[in-house]
Amino acid sequence: MDLSALQKLLGAVAGARIACVGDLMIDRFVYGEVHRVSPEAPIPVLARQREIVMLGAAGNVARNAAALGGQARLVGVIGGDAEGHEALRLIEAEEGVEGFVVTDPDRPTTLKTRFVSGGQQLLRVDMETSGPVTGDCEQRLIRTIRDVGQDAGVILLSDYGKGVVTPAVIAACRATGALMIVDSKARSFARYGEVDIVKPNAAELAHATDMPTSTDAEVEAALLHALTLCEAKAILVTRAAKGISLAVRGEAVRHFPGIPREVFDASGAGDTTIAALGLALAAKDVGVEDAIQFAMLASGVAVGKPGTAVVTPEELIEAALTAHLAPAEAKVATPQRMAEEVARWRAKGLRVGFTNGCFDILHRGHVTYLTQARAWCDRLIVGVNSDASVRRLKGEGRPVNDLESRAMVLAGLGSVDLVVPFDEDTPVALIEAARPDVLVKGADYAESEVVGGDFVKSYGGQVRLAEIVQGFSTTAAIARMQEKA
Repeated sequence: MDLSALQKLLGAVAGARIACVGDLMIDRFVYGEVHRVSPEAPIPVLARQREIVMLGAAGNVARNAAALGGQARLVGVIGGDAEGHEALRLIEAEEGVEGFVVTDPDRPTTLKTRFVSGGQQLLRVDMETSGPVTGDCEQRLIRTIRDVGQDAGVILLSDYGKGVVTPAVIAACRATGALMIVDSKARSFARYGEVDIVKPNAAELAHATDMPTSTDAEVEAALLHALTLCEAKAILVTRAAKGISLAVRGEAVRHFPGIPREVFDASGAGDTTIAALGLALAAKDVGVEDAIQFAMLASGVAVGKPGTAVVTPEELIEAALTAHLAPAEAKVATPQRMAEEVARWRAKGLRVGFTNGCFDILHRGHVTYLTQARAWCDRLIVGVNSDASVRRLKGEGRPVNDLESRAMVLAGLGSVDLVVPFDEDTPVALIEAARPDVLVKGADYAESEVVGGDFVKSYGGQVRLAEIVQGFSTTAAIARMQEKA
């Protein structure tokens, strides 16, 4: 999706109303480090560092729809327990999400707790009841769906098999007359009746049809067979980096290739997909092809973030821009994007380094210096002075090369992971935002003279001084050029 089409679509979805119905849960992520094995059993010992709690399943669909600019009404069931109260608090805190939850004191609020170290899940612990809701609880759900669905452009039904999506609940959703999309984990899609779209992933499609789903041809065969087993008007299958395939009854299967992206955490990616798809289809004058491209872009951003993540319009615009950039161009970042990248690297357990300079005429000394700096960390950020900043520091006639040229040359080096321009005289603001594990400057500085050094050492970071290659300098290079002129 090109940038102009994306911006037009983001304008169309702003304020669109959808209803998110189904299994509601809480996702808890416990992050820490593993340095040893327990003496009690052959299991890792996690030294807990932090914890993040957020809405999951139908709640995460609502969160994503709201983050993209829509208005989401959330319908689900919670228990009368502490987790249920936490769910209410989380709903209240989500701007753009309006909660219409039903409390069943006889069942626990579904809770998934994931323990993570170095970007890898060590263990997941679930607290749940999978039995169907019945009696008064089910009737209250049905009445709520009737009320909420009246002015919803689309109903998104999240069926995680936790008991909320009963036949009566499905019928109530269909009775609203709204376009209905089902995110299904069920063995049979027939239980949903004549809904507009059923959205499994490739593994769920294989499970429902007992057919392979690895290649385009296999997916086509499975989709066509799935349509014979249910009444859905269309089935849309998400295929991770391979994209999305769509089978509409009576039409040929269409494939929408994906863009390969670095996957950090796939938790909730399906929720992001259905939220973006539903929000686009709830807007006016948005076709299914554009809705699918929008959903793929959103889910591609989501999988690059830790935890059950939401995606914002600004992140989609940046992703659309980056997709059309050369690898070097994609390394040039704003301070905001730097902070986001650092958060991702840290969640993976990577060691972050930072250095800075004017880098006016890149020479062998610079390359050696940056290579040494990169050896002390897993990811190296280079802060580069803007043209105005260089002029203030070096005087008129500098820089010789403008900021864009200097940033691109730096970004082309394999030792550099991110280039961040700054306009101030010093990079202290960038250093405070990045909080690097190691701050690097040349050995022509004393450690006490390094800007930001005291700050970095205050939280346990290091200041390292890289060796200077004698005989190479920008000033000397400029002098030689002037002599030859």
